[in-house]
Amino acid sequence: MTANLIAVVLLLAVAAYACAGGTDYGAGFWDLTAGGAERGKRPRWLIDHAMAPVWEVNNVWLIFVFIIMWTGFPTLFQTVFSAMWLPLALAAIGMVLRGAGFALRKPARRLARRRIFGAVFAVASLLTPFFLGAAVGGIASGRVAPGTEASAEAWSNPTSVLFGLLTVASTAFLAAVFLARDALRFGAPDLVGYFRLRALGSLAVVVVLGLAALAVTHGDAPYMWNGLTGGLGLAFVVLAAVCAAATVWLLLRASGAWSRITAVGVVAAAVIAWGAAQRPYLIPTSLTVAEAAGAPTTLRWLGVVTLVAVLLIGPAVVLLYWLDTHGELEPLTDADLQRSAPGRGGTADGD
Repeated sequence: MTANLIAVVLLLAVAAYACAGGTDYGAGFWDLTAGGAERGKRPRWLIDHAMAPVWEVNNVWLIFVFIIMWTGFPTLFQTVFSAMWLPLALAAIGMVLRGAGFALRKPARRLARRRIFGAVFAVASLLTPFFLGAAVGGIASGRVAPGTEASAEAWSNPTSVLFGLLTVASTAFLAAVFLARDALRFGAPDLVGYFRLRALGSLAVVVVLGLAALAVTHGDAPYMWNGLTGGLGLAFVVLAAVCAAATVWLLLRASGAWSRITAVGVVAAAVIAWGAAQRPYLIPTSLTVAEAAGAPTTLRWLGVVTLVAVLLIGPAVVLLYWLDTHGELEPLTDADLQRSAPGRGGTADGD
């Protein structure tokens, strides 16, 4: 019972990272496709301002996923990271490079350096989610098992490739929806339609790739196919479809209010559908939740630590997201700094 509960927590943490971290990766995708320096100036300006307050905190979810994996399910952790170390290593390198590129491109004074750092950020934002999705596809297709040696087949099979492409498209969809709302908040009406159109287009790509992935699993990952076309897995697939339809309807409205909620619902429901379809396996047909679970005492303490983290860290993260989406974390402008700068021989205004 404890192992099943921790497995549910792991799945929810993966869904949280897919939604929060996915939005950041998708912003990098739109940065990459924004065009040249002049054409892409406005979209990149919005991306920088929208991402700046929260881009680092989203990796908290990934750290949480790793902690639960290696503590609660050590066999799963060892199996996945042994069999698919290459795509996961490439994803890790991508995370480092995109973070460095995003942090360094704005303060860089030379245009050539800003372009290099911007290109690193954008390309890494595309490749990182692809490799993460490919690894998930390897798990879903059951190509890894305890004792499996590393091979390209584990993450370059049809299911993995489609899962990787679907992950990239999903991040682009999430980011476009969030950026369309951010354009309203930042008073950039020209970018509202710009990102709404991209949100609708990327959602169409998500639907097409989702259907293609579902069709491929029929022959390439039959256990996953059965789970997605019946029972709890099918229920979450239907929920994802309902959220997708609601997102389209909301994006076509003038305000687009609540579109972020439904967009997150699409991705979260899809991730949970994947987890539900694999029950009772963590790796289909080779490793069940019970077989992968750590010692009962470890699981109990992991549950306690998780509860403490939810109570202490959860509210802070939620507050940060709320402050960001309501425009309460705007950076200081040059005018703000000039108004607060101390005068010659005096103190700052208001002192």
